[in-house]
Amino acid sequence: MRRRYLRHHLVIAVVTCVALFACYALTASKNPVFRWSMATGYVGLALLVATLVLGPLNVVRRRPNPVSTDLRRDLGIWAGLLAIAHFLVGWQVHMKHRYLYWLREVEETGGLALRADLFGFANYTGLLAVLIALLLLALSNDYYLRRLGARRWKALQRWNYALVALVAAHGVAYQVIEKRIAPFVVAFAVLSLVAILAQLIGFRRSRERRADVAAPAIPREDAA
Repeated sequence: MRRRYLRHHLVIAVVTCVALFACYALTASKNPVFRWSMATGYVGLALLVATLVLGPLNVVRRRPNPVSTDLRRDLGIWAGLLAIAHFLVGWQVHMKHRYLYWLREVEETGGLALRADLFGFANYTGLLAVLIALLLLALSNDYYLRRLGARRWKALQRWNYALVALVAAHGVAYQVIEKRIAPFVVAFAVLSLVAILAQLIGFRRSRERRADVAAPAIPREDAA
C-alpha cells in the first residue's frame, strides 16, 4: 500500500496540482472562484478521460485487462474528488441563492418552479454527475470489490459511462451559457473525442478477439 501511494497517488497529486494551477492561470477572469471552477472542471475531465483510456489501451496492446487495476482506480478516485470540488466551487459562481441553480422564482405567484432552461439543464446534469461520482468513490476500494464480487462490482462501476455522458452534456451546456473562448472549447472537444475514440477502438478490438477465440480451427491439408 505504501508503494502504491508513492507510485500512484503522490505522482497523480503532483500532476493534478500543477495542472490545476496552470488552468487557473490560463483562465482570464478577475473572479478567483470562477477560475477555480474552470480549473477543477477541466482537470477533473482530463483525469476521467484517462480512466477511460487505460482499458482500451490494454486491449490494443494485447495485455490483460482485469476488472480493476490500482492505477485506473486511483485515477478514478482523483477524478471523483475533483468532480466534487468542481461542484462545490461552481455552486458559488453564478447565483447568490444556491437553490436558484435548479429552481426559478415565478413572478406571478412568488413561488418556485423547476428550471426548464439551458442553465437548469446544465445544473441538473452536473448534480446527477456528482451523485454518480460519489457512488463510484464509495466503491473504489478492495473491501467492496471482495464483498460484491467482480461481476456485481463491475456492473456498478459501469455507471462511469453514465457519468461521462452527464459530464459531456454539462460541459456542452456551459460552453454555450458562458460563451467560452476557443482554447477551452477546443480542449473540451479534444478530451471528449479522445474518450469516445478510445472506447470505440477498445470495443472493436475486444469484439475481434472474441471472434478469433470463438472461430473453429480450420484443419490444414497435408502437403502433397
